[in-house]
Amino acid sequence: MRTADLVIIGGGPAGMAAAVSAYDAGVRDILILERDAALGGILQQCIHNGFGLHRFGEELTGPEYAERYAAQVEERQIACCFNTMVLDITPDKRVTAMNAQQGVFTVQAGAVILAMGCRERSRGALNIPGSRPAGIYTAGTAQRFVNLKGLVPGKKAVILGSGDIGLIMARRMTLEGAEVKMVCELMPYSGGLNRNIVQCLEDFDIPLRLSHTVSRIHGADRVTGVTVSRVDENGRVIPGTGEYVACDTLLLSCGLIPENELSRQMGLPMDPVTGGAVVSERRETAVPGVFACGNVLHVHDLVDYVSEEAALAGRAAADYILGRTVRPGGSIPLKAGNGVRYTVPQRVTAEQTAAVRVYFRVGAVFYGARLVVRAGERVLLDRRKPKLAPGEMEWVELTPEMLRQADGGIEIAVEAATGGAENGGSPQKQA
Repeated sequence: MRTADLVIIGGGPAGMAAAVSAYDAGVRDILILERDAALGGILQQCIHNGFGLHRFGEELTGPEYAERYAAQVEERQIACCFNTMVLDITPDKRVTAMNAQQGVFTVQAGAVILAMGCRERSRGALNIPGSRPAGIYTAGTAQRFVNLKGLVPGKKAVILGSGDIGLIMARRMTLEGAEVKMVCELMPYSGGLNRNIVQCLEDFDIPLRLSHTVSRIHGADRVTGVTVSRVDENGRVIPGTGEYVACDTLLLSCGLIPENELSRQMGLPMDPVTGGAVVSERRETAVPGVFACGNVLHVHDLVDYVSEEAALAGRAAADYILGRTVRPGGSIPLKAGNGVRYTVPQRVTAEQTAAVRVYFRVGAVFYGARLVVRAGERVLLDRRKPKLAPGEMEWVELTPEMLRQADGGIEIAVEAATGGAENGGSPQKQA
């Protein structure tokens, strides 16, 4: 067994930003455990641009963004173990891992930051009827084949799900010479950023079928086609609406799942909506000295926000290790109200000297709505929002004065607009 002041699980954008932040806050004995052969995580296969505008003030590709942080890790001589799989973490922060060089080993940590990222939802989780032919991939797997291996998985593709990876792969497959027949989305709205809908679909004349799903996969050895059907408001296939689409490839972009097996093994309380741990504003879990950040906590839309959150967790871990953490009395629970799916953090320490940023996502597309923050009957914030969409992460800042007025908790909700709303005064969900 060896010891380390701080062990970070994952060397992607969250793990690297947390390590750099903790080092700059005074911690020197840091160990990053990464299952891949290098730092960077999923960014290594994201060769499109659009990264770094918030964090670095310029537009970068995924590998360029990762390289910026990898260089900072190297400059600080932060220790990394690559090709290393973490097997277990105990509540007393004992980390068990293994790799080919050291076999199974244990690290007793002073603090732990969970930064394991997320994975894609596979066909097995979707229950699509049909056989099991070749030609079915998650969008991320196809992205890895094309961008890192130079292999195009097919010539005629249908994409199920309009998450950002699926939208980006619609453009990428087209640029590689494949024909993308359509992108189908179960919901009546896209799950991706609006800029990706424009740049990846509309600019290439790729149809987006909302309220549609793949109801059957055809083919024996290889996919020969899929049946695309319309769904009702409950997501059920409407009989008689099926349309056969010939294709040799089906890409799945049906959501991301935080990699929280280790978190559950520790017995951490989990948020049933985000799939991540319940945390405070410092991203500390229910176990003191164990922090979580990035997509393992909740799925972000921009990697810049991942780095921002990870930097916060890194500073908080450094405060814990160096004994700078003040243990105030109570905490204020945050509640997701009407139209809001979740909040991160889920609780906020009552005594604050600076504003606390709370992130959340809405459950549908709303036009001409109000974003309202309440403490009981008291309105703490009332902000007009022309549009709210599930694909875009939102945030509000709670000032110390707001928190002092929040005795029993704070609720964030979407409510009807008042006075001159574009839709006549009520928040309208997109049809």
